[in-house]
Amino acid sequence: MISTAVISYGISARTFHLPFLQTHGGYSIDMILERNGDSCLAKYPHAKLVKTLDEVLADPGIELVVICSPNTTHFPYAKAALLAGKHVVVEKPFTNTSEEAMELMRLSKETGKICSVYQNRRYVGHFLTMKKIIEEGMIGEAREFFAHYDRYRPDPRTYGLWREEELPGSGIFYDLGPHLIDQSLVLFGKPDAILADIRCMKPYSKVDDYFDVKLFYKNLIVTLHASMLVREMGPRYMIHGTKGSFIKYGDDPQEELLKAGQLPVGEEWGKEDPSLYGLLHTEMEGKIIREPYPTLQGSYASYYANLYKSIKEGASLQETPEDGYRVIRLIELAFESSKRQCKIPVDLSI
Repeated sequence: MISTAVISYGISARTFHLPFLQTHGGYSIDMILERNGDSCLAKYPHAKLVKTLDEVLADPGIELVVICSPNTTHFPYAKAALLAGKHVVVEKPFTNTSEEAMELMRLSKETGKICSVYQNRRYVGHFLTMKKIIEEGMIGEAREFFAHYDRYRPDPRTYGLWREEELPGSGIFYDLGPHLIDQSLVLFGKPDAILADIRCMKPYSKVDDYFDVKLFYKNLIVTLHASMLVREMGPRYMIHGTKGSFIKYGDDPQEELLKAGQLPVGEEWGKEDPSLYGLLHTEMEGKIIREPYPTLQGSYASYYANLYKSIKEGASLQETPEDGYRVIRLIELAFESSKRQCKIPVDLSI
């Protein structure tokens, strides 16, 4: 088993990491860093409670360090863990600058240790379904892609307050942008140019709470959008192609199940209710089709399954530090575009 330490015991660790480490069968949760209190011991009594990163790195038995702490800690903690000879998982955003991301890439190669960015949204049902629809040409060649990550949160946060402070990596674009950018890169590859509008909409906001980002390809425009002032939700995703369209409302069920305390086990885990299937309107073999298209089963567990095989069996890592770099570089270019109010070319060369 892979001896694992989890850094912090906040919502990210409790919801998106620990349940999958617990149920995979190949990971041993041996250490949890919880600075304030000891609540983790109620659920993970066999884990050693520590208060500092130094305690984690000093333990030669720890093989993997999972970093779920605030964004400002991602780079220094990951760097320290790699230098201590540990494999590392870093929550998104991977780092706060592309220079930091490049340094983690270099250290991963030099130390021979895996450094992976946690992009669990590659394993939600609606993304897997869209990927299949695009790859199998069900709507022809994609020409427009819209992805929305809207919420209605008009009041200040009551938890994770650092996300709304003027700190590196704060704001909605660093929070939600990595999901949408990574999905776009997986689906369509590197764009040619970017145009962004990133701003504060709420009167009390100190950091961005709205973004509208366009990625330009040769024959495709991708629009990535998020706002905290959307009370009536529209489609989460829309794809329009040369033969048809696919429109999807709603969220993948996994997050709410995890927040409700359900462990990710059983054959039904991650399956979406058929009433929520997306609409496929297209033409196949000369026949017009307009009907619900079944959502593929999602599974965040696929991330930790691949990571285990990468560490223990040398399998190819799916979520690489290079992936993390490309996302962060696009975030930087988006902020530059928004500041200059113009479209700028994209260079993601490493």
